[in-house]
Amino acid sequence: MSFPGIPGGRSVPGGSDMVGMSEQEQQITKAMQATMESCAGKTVMSGVMGFALGGAFGLFMSSMSYDTPLSAQGQQLTNLPLRQQLSRGFRDMGSRSYSSAKNFGIIGAMFAGTECCIESYRAKSDWKNGVTAGCITGGTLGAKAGPQAAAFGCVGFAAFSAAIDAFMRRQTD
Repeated sequence: MSFPGIPGGRSVPGGSDMVGMSEQEQQITKAMQATMESCAGKTVMSGVMGFALGGAFGLFMSSMSYDTPLSAQGQQLTNLPLRQQLSRGFRDMGSRSYSSAKNFGIIGAMFAGTECCIESYRAKSDWKNGVTAGCITGGTLGAKAGPQAAAFGCVGFAAFSAAIDAFMRRQTD
């Protein structure tokens, strides 16, 4: 099997880069490529990866948020037996981690799906797709809090998308 970018490797879609593969491996590879090139596949994959990243991020952040024994809540916690302290801590970490995972998954799926639909409609792959998708995603997420929050969400997500796109598309020396 040859890989694109490696001497002797060719990256002709569905072509000679599948030399040495069995018929079943070629079919599986084509099916995986077709899934990852579809908007539904990109949306699901971004949602799943966002969920995983959000879970890890939430777990880390929740482990850093415990109060000191000097606060009122910390005093209540330190008066409990060790087993109950651990039980409450793990339960709290799990719920915060799940909440963060859910939010990251929704944002990832919403952004990727919107960007893919815009890219398919425009038939172009440039920075405008990400900025527009960021604006739509941020505006949608902020819409529950009112028009001002939707506008700030739109501008914030669009600016972040533009910065990430500029970084990812910059020319390497």
